[in-house]
Amino acid sequence: MKLLPQSRPAIVRCVIILSVFVALVAIRRPDRLVSYYFSEKKEGDILFQSLPHGDLVDAIEGISHSEWSHCGILVKHGGKWQVAEAIGEVRYTPLHLWVLRGRQFKVEAYRVNPPPAGIAPALNAGVAKLRGLPYDFSYAPDDAEIYCSELVHKVYDRELGVSIGSWEQLGHLNWKPYEAFIRRMENGQLPLDRAMITPVALTRSPLVTRVFPR
Repeated sequence: MKLLPQSRPAIVRCVIILSVFVALVAIRRPDRLVSYYFSEKKEGDILFQSLPHGDLVDAIEGISHSEWSHCGILVKHGGKWQVAEAIGEVRYTPLHLWVLRGRQFKVEAYRVNPPPAGIAPALNAGVAKLRGLPYDFSYAPDDAEIYCSELVHKVYDRELGVSIGSWEQLGHLNWKPYEAFIRRMENGQLPLDRAMITPVALTRSPLVTRVFPR
């Protein structure tokens, strides 16, 4: 049977939804993630995940003593739930694809409490100002390039006056086991005085509460 052109988008949507549920059933307590995904999520939630293993991901997690190597902001953009993130460049990624990308599909969500007034338009405006900027592999604090937790911090701070997380110098983190990798990334340099904000530093802020899992 030949499919009518108008039926194809519906089939694509069904495939996407089924893919999400395949991911959900692969995790512990999938009922809880289903509940968050379909009814509890809110614009402005800060989402965390572990990316697939690699030299850079392992260094981020090891240097920061954390399982989280990536984060982004949950927003509605173009009428769809998406994650504003810095990966490759500052961009929007559909929420279901963002979940599927993570290692073991594990996700944590944090929320500013109470959520600031006008949070949705402010966050989208902040992301728009940085959208398209390349990923910052040097993790410098300027705006020439942007990395994931830097994006979250700057958008909240600049657009809503909410300063989430603390900046730390590389030299105060667990850098020694990763010195050779850092020097490769920095053309032989070891910028121990460079201030950076890690994904896990955002989770430690007293301004946020973990909303998934509870």
